[in-house]
Amino acid sequence: MCDDELIPPQADMTEQEWLRAGSEATAGGPPMRTTGRVPQWVNRRTLLGGAMAGAALAVLPSQAQTPAAAAPRLGGPGAFPFPEHPNGKGEFSVLITGDAGTGDEAQYAVAAAARDICQAERVGLAVGLGDNIYENGPESDDDSEFQDKFEKPNNGIDVPWLMLLGNHDCSGLIPGSGGDPSRGDREVAYAKTSRRWYMPSRYYSVPLPAADPLVEFFAIDTIPWSSYVAQLDPYYRWDGPYMREQRSWLDGALRASRARWKVVLSHHPYLNNGKHGSAGSYDGFEIGNYTSGVHLKDMYEKVVCGRADLILSGHDHTLQILEPTARTGGTRQVVCGASAKTEDGKAHFGHPAAWQNFSDHGFMVLKVSGARLTIDAYTVDVATRKATLQHRTRQTRPVAAAARAHA
Repeated sequence: MCDDELIPPQADMTEQEWLRAGSEATAGGPPMRTTGRVPQWVNRRTLLGGAMAGAALAVLPSQAQTPAAAAPRLGGPGAFPFPEHPNGKGEFSVLITGDAGTGDEAQYAVAAAARDICQAERVGLAVGLGDNIYENGPESDDDSEFQDKFEKPNNGIDVPWLMLLGNHDCSGLIPGSGGDPSRGDREVAYAKTSRRWYMPSRYYSVPLPAADPLVEFFAIDTIPWSSYVAQLDPYYRWDGPYMREQRSWLDGALRASRARWKVVLSHHPYLNNGKHGSAGSYDGFEIGNYTSGVHLKDMYEKVVCGRADLILSGHDHTLQILEPTARTGGTRQVVCGASAKTEDGKAHFGHPAAWQNFSDHGFMVLKVSGARLTIDAYTVDVATRKATLQHRTRQTRPVAAAARAHA
């Protein structure tokens, strides 16, 4: 959620219960609790304002989707193709952005700075780690916000963008709640008309190159596991068909992948030193099936850790390259969510980090070759639209190879 939004005072409240509790407090009931991020006198109705007027009031019908694995490049006429070969430097170079979709000056500045780096690094692919359309997600699959908050800012970064869903993309009545996952289907539908936006399904994989993959990306949907409110649609419950199918798919896809390097793309991080915290205790919650992300934590630990080389996530508006540890099974967590918003300038937790920044805008570039993975972290000066390389991390041994060596 954004800094100026309330987080539900109790885990597992539905959106209706949250709104009703706010009305009771306004009418003279017991004072509502907040996280301390906003003054106590701000009530939910004031906070939601006009956002509620445009929100869907009913749960939309759900339809099972078949995830795309090694799918061909689909999209609008002239869709930018996936790179089939490494660039002239012998690498697949990938731009990493997250939480970018504000349409404001900071987003345009970061994109302009990234455009220059993309040309220099011969980037052939880009990633958007969710919260693509602030604050409530698109209202339709041809919403003008797709142009204002994605296409126009990224003009000139003319490559396929692997896009995934964030909590703001799936807002219900409450902005950023993740309370209506079905809204994400509009972003899947938009991919059919865009040259850049690639989202063939709500979760999917992309191997590069397709015939003999060096690296494979696994884009997942973490929203129903980590929504700020309880899911009302049984299909999207934390233990409902959608999440069971996705977990099974990811487990099988990681096991079957022939790629040397494996990268999981998600909106919510497993580990995080920013103020949102880590899976299992997001925003200080440690109870219930939703707000804390306890079931996402379980999935990361049982399905991803020790099998993927990287988890690339957004959600926290920071830049973090954490160290792989025994807890992660050698998997490295990276947080890259500062492409339009920033945080409070300080670390809130102490997970070992190779480098981290909690105050600047920025992005990262992932470079993949047979010999190594390289992550370059850039900060951006919004006023000048210039990027500065702040840190470089290299990894030379795939996690799966290390696991086999110890087997």
